[in-house]
Amino acid sequence: MKILIVDDEPNILMSLDFLMRKEGYEVFVARNGTEALESIQNNLPDVVLLDIMMPDVDGYEICKFIKNNEEIKHCKVIFISAKSKESDIQKGYEMGADFYITKPFTNKQIVSKVKEFLVAQN
Repeated sequence: MKILIVDDEPNILMSLDFLMRKEGYEVFVARNGTEALESIQNNLPDVVLLDIMMPDVDGYEICKFIKNNEEIKHCKVIFISAKSKESDIQKGYEMGADFYITKPFTNKQIVSKVKEFLVAQN
C-alpha cells in the first residue's frame, strides 16, 4: 500500500514518514503542493496524509484534484491541519476529504485511521 505524506513542516514530514514505514507502507513525501501533485500522478497513492496550509498549492486544491481525477479518486485523503475551526473542517469535507485530523495529533490516531481505510479498500 502506498502512502503520500504532504506537509511543508520538516519535523512532521520526517516523523510521519518514519511512522508509516515502520507500519510497512511504501511512503512518498512532498514538501509542497506542486511536489504533491507530481507525486500523486507518478505514484498513484492509496492514502494521502495532507496538510492544508502550504506556500504554493494548498491542501484543499490537492484534495479536489484527487477526487476529480478518475484514475485516483479512490484514494483516501486525510487532512492533518492546524486549521481547527468548524468552518475549516467543513470545507475540508466539502472538498472531498475522507477524514480530518487537527494538529496536534497522536501517532495512534494517524495509524489507526490509515489502517481502517486500507482494510476497507481490500
